Amino acid sequence: MLLSFLSLVQCRSLDSENAWSDAPNEKEGGVKTNQLSEEKMARNTAEDQIDGSADKESAVVDLGCGGPCRVPTSRGDRKKMLTPLQYKVTQEDGTERAFQNEYWDNKKEGIYVDVVSGEPLFSSTDKYDSGTGWPSFTRPIEDKNVVEKEDYKLFMKRVEVRSKRADSHLGHVFTDGPRPTGLRYCINSASLRFIPKEDLEQEGYGDYLKLFP
Repeated sequence: MLLSFLSLVQCRSLDSENAWSDAPNEKEGGVKTNQLSEEKMARNTAEDQIDGSADKESAVVDLGCGGPCRVPTSRGDRKKMLTPLQYKVTQEDGTERAFQNEYWDNKKEGIYVDVVSGEPLFSSTDKYDSGTGWPSFTRPIEDKNVVEKEDYKLFMKRVEVRSKRADSHLGHVFTDGPRPTGLRYCINSASLRFIPKEDLEQEGYGDYLKLFP
């Protein structure tokens, strides 16, 4: 019972500036938190400087990610294409509410791609019910499209999961998952776009049809 509660808490952000939830607010402190804030500010500044404008059109490029990937050139572009919740989660490291998100109980066959760039991230073949209220997976569909970083924003060390090309905040990964990996990728629905199996070819992800014999 205690383990289930801790797993639930681990998925949520208690930072009032980052969490899109009704969780209690906690103040952060320490050098590591300051460093993370500085890194995020630097990342945002760099994005605004790409092509010298925050209002330029998004570039649609194939980066060898396994599908038709596109990476918006600025935060301005991302704000235009995302809902407020999607922007809060992917660009400001927010957390959506458990059991009140689009894919936590989705049982359809297909893949999940980054809502910003279209990078293939997870497959329904690796999705399972973790009981936490967020989409949970045992592994990424493409390791090359996922980056893991240490996160000290809560009372413990966690491992944040971000997309490689768009640098979207996706969620966190924990070591309490089922076999065969023992991992639980606890991911925000707002960071994902689901592509049903029947639409994979049409949307440029035909290579992943082999996952669904």
